Amino acid sequence: MDNIESLQRLVDAVEKSGANVAPTYQEYMPMAFAIANSCGEEGRSSFHRLCRISEKYKSEEADKLYDHALQQGSGANSLGTVFHLAERTGIRLDRKLANLQNLQPPHPHTRTREERKSTGCEPQSASDETQATDDETQVPPLPCFSDYNWPPFLQQIIDCGDSPAQRDILLLGAVTVIGATLNKLISFTYGRKKKYPCLQTFVVAPPASGKGALTWVRRLAEPIHDSLLDAYNRKLQDYRQEKMRRDAMGKEKTNQPEPEQPRMKMFLITGDNSGTGMLENLMDADGAGLICEAEADTVSTAIGSEYGHWSDTLRKSFDHERLAYNRRTNHEYRECKQSYLSVLLSGTPAQVRPLIPSAENGLFSRQVFYCMPPIDEWADQFNLSDADYDRIFTQWGEDWKQLLDSLAANVSNIRLELSTEQKQAFNQHLARLFVRAGAIHGDPMKSTVTRIAINLCRMLSVIALLRSLATLLPSGDSRKETVYNDLTRQLIACPGLSPDPRIPSENIRDGVIPLFRLSVTETDFQAVLSLAEPLYQHACYVLSLLPATETVRQSTLSVDAFFDRLPHRFSRQSVLEEGQRYGIARNTIDSKLKRMTEKGILQKTQRGEYEFATRMRTCVGEAAASFASLQVSAPSNS
Repeated sequence: MDNIESLQRLVDAVEKSGANVAPTYQEYMPMAFAIANSCGEEGRSSFHRLCRISEKYKSEEADKLYDHALQQGSGANSLGTVFHLAERTGIRLDRKLANLQNLQPPHPHTRTREERKSTGCEPQSASDETQATDDETQVPPLPCFSDYNWPPFLQQIIDCGDSPAQRDILLLGAVTVIGATLNKLISFTYGRKKKYPCLQTFVVAPPASGKGALTWVRRLAEPIHDSLLDAYNRKLQDYRQEKMRRDAMGKEKTNQPEPEQPRMKMFLITGDNSGTGMLENLMDADGAGLICEAEADTVSTAIGSEYGHWSDTLRKSFDHERLAYNRRTNHEYRECKQSYLSVLLSGTPAQVRPLIPSAENGLFSRQVFYCMPPIDEWADQFNLSDADYDRIFTQWGEDWKQLLDSLAANVSNIRLELSTEQKQAFNQHLARLFVRAGAIHGDPMKSTVTRIAINLCRMLSVIALLRSLATLLPSGDSRKETVYNDLTRQLIACPGLSPDPRIPSENIRDGVIPLFRLSVTETDFQAVLSLAEPLYQHACYVLSLLPATETVRQSTLSVDAFFDRLPHRFSRQSVLEEGQRYGIARNTIDSKLKRMTEKGILQKTQRGEYEFATRMRTCVGEAAASFASLQVSAPSNS
């Protein structure tokens, strides 16, 4: 019995019983994907027959969702999902007769690494729009990153992911952690300010959706953290012994200076911290550190407590600003000239708002967001590899620490510099995104795009360095013991690294090269630049989770993405026909066209014909010029 026949039998039984197999969006959406995957267009009528039993059934909305399911697909749902939903209402059919275990969907829209090319945020259609809105844990389909061969040391980390989304968060998580460990060792100039690879990343995901993989990336930093604590414990032991010797001297101890108690220096800073405690941890570590929390409410609860309120520390650290505090009790004043704090958080959609109360809060635009989809199907965890990922990631962290220690001992700074062509491509790409964000969402998303640009440069610096150091970092199954006896000469041989032009030639001959210039390959540059679009769309989804501000949101994510794809000239009829394919209502399109015309973004050339105004295109040029003034450039000799 084939899929269509099996589905027909099930539909007949459901209609006979009058059971509502999809009373909420949680059943309605996967049922559409299941039928579309298994039966294609032929399953549309059966989908309508199953849905119309519900009093909430609307034919147009059901059509929209089914179109979306056909276009996007989800390999996780098969016809067995529909039988399961029916069984929950008491309808039981012989699954063996339907041979469901052997059914394979003839339209497998599975998202493999090669097929993850989505460029739009698709609609979250449902029979009850209000119900879908209330479901804060439902993440709509959002684009994953394009497939790319990243530097070997980074690629082995990414390959530990079981799904495209999990591989993406391992990429972001690893770049965040590695960038945090580099902090002031590598820099670039952007907007006439020196910047460092310190990212603030927030992975948003429903419960049990795979975001726990981020705990592996934390292991990369633990060898550095443990080394700092071991050094502190040794100093503390020496201090106690010295203090005991001084105390045993009796009256003579007044002639001996009192030993100074060492400050606790650590790298991994807990998110459950007071405002002053956070500042102390950073200052004791020369401004550098990493907050890595698997539950975002750990941070939001601490910030909201009576002794918290260190949200400003996160905002200041994004721009490496000076941090300071003054104790009233003992009049102690402390400061650090620059801060290099990095943040890696994960949490559910419901945990976003407590940390970021509104789009106007500065944390929203500073975060790199990635929203994971929910898991739609049970996965057998017993058949996975028995590899101990905690141990493997810790070993990779040891490898990285060994090279990092040698770099810190021999090099004071590595400067990333883009070519003129790369700067131009960067500015043009981000300027288009900037104008689009402003026209559709207003100021909050304009600020976000501006800071996405900074974060892309931070990612570029980490990727470029890992690519250059590929020969010095062990990766893969064949491990080797790398020796860094003459690191500076080894660095000269690394592609993309060269001594700073200000280093005297005699110093270069002697191997004394504290400053290096770093370039990025064109393929790495384009791969990182391609992250701008998905990161923007993931940030748009997070924007939808935040309470409305005075800035009017003019449309949903799907409408935004749809209008972004319009050509320079178009007709209303062609837009309506194309919009039907994407499930966008006629009234929504007409309303959008009217608002864009009133704002001067569109011009009517004749009845039913539109074109983007010259002013809109000029804005792109102006934005490109604006980005050019902020572009990555080599610092002056001063």
